[in-house]
Amino acid sequence: MKDKKVALVTGAMGGIGTAICHKMAEDGYHVLATHRPGKEDSATSWIDSEAFPANLVEPLALDVCDTADCDQVLKKVMEDFGRIDVLVNNAGITRDTTFKRMNFAQWNDVINTNLNSLFNVTQPLFQAMCEQGNGRIINITSINGLKGQFGQANYAAAKAGMIGFTKSLALESARFGVTVNAVAPGYTATPMVSSLKEEVLDSIKVQIPQRRLATPVEIAKSISYLASEDAAYITGETLNINGGQYMH
Repeated sequence: MKDKKVALVTGAMGGIGTAICHKMAEDGYHVLATHRPGKEDSATSWIDSEAFPANLVEPLALDVCDTADCDQVLKKVMEDFGRIDVLVNNAGITRDTTFKRMNFAQWNDVINTNLNSLFNVTQPLFQAMCEQGNGRIINITSINGLKGQFGQANYAAAKAGMIGFTKSLALESARFGVTVNAVAPGYTATPMVSSLKEEVLDSIKVQIPQRRLATPVEIAKSISYLASEDAAYITGETLNINGGQYMH
């Protein structure tokens, strides 16, 4: 296994995460797809139902909010696989409410999962990626980390923080051949979004110049590009995929 390219994807079982895992497997990576500890049965069912090619996707129990767990699990990953070529930080949650009604738990849960996880997951792998002389770190932020969103002070703050993290880490890693970029999707047709009432979806689409949602596959293809050698000279960037909804 140590002679095969390895990609690690957090938040793997969501709509965008699943599409990323499919695309990375299609590109020939052995994909470590993280899930919350205690969700082993759900992860196995997900692997079976998705029918990934040639057993290239392997579930990995990892609590992205737990620094010690990440350190322990990812050290074992490095022992077993010898390298991580691509890290996709995709784990994220929402706890939407207006700020005047937001409690600290709603704030803290989102910051821990969406932002602190970047430290917890990236830090144990970063030095090894630099030492191997190449690697790709791709952070999934959001259109709302760029423009803000009513009722998402916690989420927008975390996603904006991801962009600052991306730029800063890119400066540290550039001379080692490791690129660090972010992808900022707009509204995407994940199962969760697609289950909204038709009138709600219509109200979203009318805000988008292309009048449609992104597909998870379109997001996954952008990750595939940033992970490729064709993108070796791109670092510190945020790729916006939002159908023209927010241009800056």
